[in-house]
This record gives sequence, structure tokens and C-alpha cells, in this order.
Amino acid sequence: MLAAFLFRLAFGLCSEIWFVDQQQIYLIGLKYYTTGLWPYFGPDVAGGIQLPGALQGLVVGFPLRLWAIPESPYILLNLLSFAGLCLWAWYSSKRLPQFPRWILWTWLLTAPWVLNWSTNIDNDSYVLFGSCLFFVGFFESLPPLTLNLIPLWLANFLMGFAFGWNAQFHLSYVILIPFILISLGWQSWKKPAFSLFGFLAGAMATYSLVIPTWIQYGLSSGNTANAISFNPENFLSFFTVLFRYLALACCELPRFIGANGADRLAFLKENWWLAPFGLVAASLGLIQLGTLLVGWFKTKHPRKDWILVKIITALTFLLIYASFLFAIKTPAAHTYYLTLPLVMIYGFYALSPWASKPWFTRLAAALLICNIVFQAGIALHNLPVKSLYKDRTLFVKAIEEKNYQILGERRPNTQY
Repeated sequence: MLAAFLFRLAFGLCSEIWFVDQQQIYLIGLKYYTTGLWPYFGPDVAGGIQLPGALQGLVVGFPLRLWAIPESPYILLNLLSFAGLCLWAWYSSKRLPQFPRWILWTWLLTAPWVLNWSTNIDNDSYVLFGSCLFFVGFFESLPPLTLNLIPLWLANFLMGFAFGWNAQFHLSYVILIPFILISLGWQSWKKPAFSLFGFLAGAMATYSLVIPTWIQYGLSSGNTANAISFNPENFLSFFTVLFRYLALACCELPRFIGANGADRLAFLKENWWLAPFGLVAASLGLIQLGTLLVGWFKTKHPRKDWILVKIITALTFLLIYASFLFAIKTPAAHTYYLTLPLVMIYGFYALSPWASKPWFTRLAAALLICNIVFQAGIALHNLPVKSLYKDRTLFVKAIEEKNYQILGERRPNTQY
């Protein structure tokens, strides 16, 4: 487990930081650290939108107060994402006790979407921690799905805490609202006040960091309402969203080595020794994707809760697809990254009938090894050209002189 954490931390430290999105997220926390100004707003979104709340600034800036080195925000982020993934791996193992734990745990900690999007400084990276907490709470709050592993009050608290957490990092948090309504509605038949109180207590633990922004700038602060706009062009994105949604749980490697075919070929040409590992891992990833697609038509399964898990996963996809009809952005997989824990457990359910077969464990071992080697190769490639070690002295100078502008400027027209 220590080796897994250190691998993930090293990967994050080797990842992109000079792209404008990652740099702006780091600057939010760096500005809080260097000026002491309360971070009323978090990430900047398209259309002049800023998410209200201090959490983004605090999770980047507070570690710098504890240890004033450029790596400290990475350490906290990786502690958070690692803890969330371990919780989800533990819970998934409880739901699928026959599924080999070494496969389940290793995949959850090293899958491409997990590794590339939860170890590096970006607002989406912090969402995974909240989502793992949320879906544990959601599953445990529903009588047909609960394993009674945690008390009901804690399940509701986790949902509320995660909702308030994710709301300060990415606008996709609204996808969680139907889950909350279903859960609280189902519980209301027996203990309406109890369930609502647990949820509100959890929400206040994190959403309270938005209250100062409301007091200072009003309830409409951040212009988040501007993110809602009828977008009929996204109507034709049904299969795009579907494949990208399921690919969150699969070995999707190409997108992480280049934006297009030419960039990917250039990467493989420069790192030719990775090609065999990438070919094996990507090929098995396509088999994964096909299995998850076919799984929706599979009715027989050793687990009785299979049908309900399948229905929830399918309805979540339809919810995501429908939401893009009223979003200002085109469908991008990272915008529904917060559903990754749900897609992951659906993937484990879909594969579990073969989990005890020798051929399955051999293929799984090949996938895990090839994926880890390939990801390590990506990290080594990025280290001198994309990571903070390309010019770490710039970060050090900004921290030592307490001048965030040495690293860069915040986007124009931002309120913090």
C-alpha cells in the first residue's frame, strides 16, 4: 500500500502543471498562501463563471502553510484521493467478496483515468475523493442495496459531506442531486427527519465554506446560472457520451499520450520501448469496454443485486446525456468524472462471473502489469517537459518571496 501511494504521488508530481487550467488551480491556493486573502471563489469555468466557496484555495494553499515546498499540495491531494480509493476498494470488495482483491485494489489505484486525473493539481482531481464517499453513502442508504456496513446516519452524512465538497470543485456536482432525492425519498417512509438531519449535517461540514462568499457577494455569486443553456448540438452525442462514460472504468490509454493521432505516434516513436506494453493494455481495454457494453443485456448473474446496480449505472448515463442538452460545454469525459466509482463497480460486477477463472486472472495480471509499466513511461516522459521540475525554482521563489505573481497571473475578470 505504501508503494502504491508513493507510485501515485510520483506520477502526480511528473504530470502537467504548466497548462493554463492546472496552473490557475495552483495559483488559487498560492495566492491564498502568499497574501492571506480569504479565497471566496474556486475554479474558473467557461463563460466567466467561478465556483463559490473557499475549498479549492484551502486544499492547495493550506498544505503550503504546513510545509512551504512546491510539492506539499500534491501530497495532500494524493492522500485524499488515495484514501477515497481505498474506501471504495474496501467497499467494492465487500459487495463482491469472490472477486480477487489483488485485481480490484490494484486496478482502482492504477487505472488510467484514476491515475491521470486524481494525482495532479486540477479541480477535477479533488472530485474523486468526494465521489467515493458519496457512493458509499448512497449504496448504504438504500434498503435494497445496503450491506449494513455503516450506520444510516453516517451514510447520509457522507452524502451531504461529499455533495458540499464536490460543489466547490466542479459544476458536475448537480448530477448528484437525483441520487440524493432518491435516497432521502426512499428513507422518508420510515425516518424522514433522521435521514434529512444526517445529510444536512454532512453538507454543512463542507458547504459552510460557501457561506462567507454568499455574505460578501450574494447568493448569485460566481454566475453559475450562466452554465445552463439549451444546447441542441449535444443531442447527437449519445454514443460519444456512452463510450466515454464506460471508458472511465477501462484501460483507455491513447487520450493520455496525445490529443490526436499525430501526437500519439510521436510519443510512441520517442518512447518505442513502451509500444508493446501499450498495445497489450489498450487491446485488453477494448475488451473491457465491449464487456461493459454487453453487460447491460446480461440478465443472469451470481449476484442478486446485479440488476439494480445495472439499472442505476444505465440511468446515470441517461442523466449525463440529458444534462449536456442544457450545458454550455460539449461532452468531455472529465466533466462527469465524479461518476467513476459507480462505473468502476459496475465494471467489477460485469466481470465477476469469470473472476475465478484461471484465464481471467492471467489476463488481468497482464493488463495490470502492462498498464503500470506504460503509466510509468508516461511519467518519465512528462518529468522534464511538463512537470513542476521543468522549472521548480519558479515555484520555490514564489513561495519564499510570498508573491504568487512570480508563477503567473490569475485569469482576467476573476473575483479572486
